[in-house]
Amino acid sequence: MKKGLSKGAVKLLVTFAAAVLAATIIIHHNPLADQQEELVKKVAACLIIVGALAIFYRFYDRLVTLPVELWQSRALIWKLAKNDFKNRYAGSYLGRVWAFTQPVVTVLLYWFVFGHLMMADKKEVLTAGVEAPYVLWLTAGLVPWFYFSEAFSNGTTSLLEYSYLVKKVVFKISIIPIVKLIAASFIHIFFVGFMLVVYFCYGYKPDIYLLQLIYFSFCLFMLVLALSYATCAIAVFFRDLMQIINICLQIGMWATPILWNISMLDNEPVLQWIIKCNPIFYVVNGYRDAMFTKTWFWQDFYSTAYFWIVTVVLFGLGALIFRRLKVHFADVL
Repeated sequence: MKKGLSKGAVKLLVTFAAAVLAATIIIHHNPLADQQEELVKKVAACLIIVGALAIFYRFYDRLVTLPVELWQSRALIWKLAKNDFKNRYAGSYLGRVWAFTQPVVTVLLYWFVFGHLMMADKKEVLTAGVEAPYVLWLTAGLVPWFYFSEAFSNGTTSLLEYSYLVKKVVFKISIIPIVKLIAASFIHIFFVGFMLVVYFCYGYKPDIYLLQLIYFSFCLFMLVLALSYATCAIAVFFRDLMQIINICLQIGMWATPILWNISMLDNEPVLQWIIKCNPIFYVVNGYRDAMFTKTWFWQDFYSTAYFWIVTVVLFGLGALIFRRLKVHFADVL
């Protein structure tokens, strides 16, 4: 690396972090869980960590280049993100108001149909002794999903939208996907604030657990970023990918426990386990835990470890695909 830690030092730090994570997973013990299932989780997690570390050593130069470029271009990224958000609705009478209108209308529509008409404004039972108003429970699931859906779509089409920058030889095109994600984050911040206003209007008090919304928003951002580098590179050559992603997002909306409670699958443990393997479930469940059940993210140790292992692996794969295909972007676009 230029101007910073040497290649050997970076490898040593990553190896140390991987060793600490693996040791923590092995040592962690949950006496209430099925011990055979715990053993399977530990073995699977350690194998993934070892595999990811091997890939990191093998493709070190390709993997490190991307985060270094993003850090070096952080000022330009912020400037382009603000311009992208401002220009998205340029020329319309209401301007940026449209960015916030559609999600608000969608939340109200879902609440009216599912919460008021079909469920008579019932309370959602989260755990024993913990209930939440359906509109709040629903909003806590829709807010992160709206961000994931919009940011993932925008990130996938980012190179196509900014094709004029891709063709510039001196421009670092690796910053384009993150620009679109940060622009989408502005709307997400507004909706987190909107959600909290409704939350307080229902009589809930501010507490330290709500700070976890920042953590889970960061989790969501990193997951979308990891996915977008692969999809935006592939979309340049396979334009139908965006249509496939739109279908997957429609299915994912219902496959993720957003409009329904995961407890409905208590009698289907295998299906419930499959649903929980979706990284988005970790974020949606985290929003609700921060607001209602008042638990810390590290208390669900295996889910937290699983999420970050998956996200890091996806980011590494995305970086490799992006680096492999970017030399052909200008020719195709």
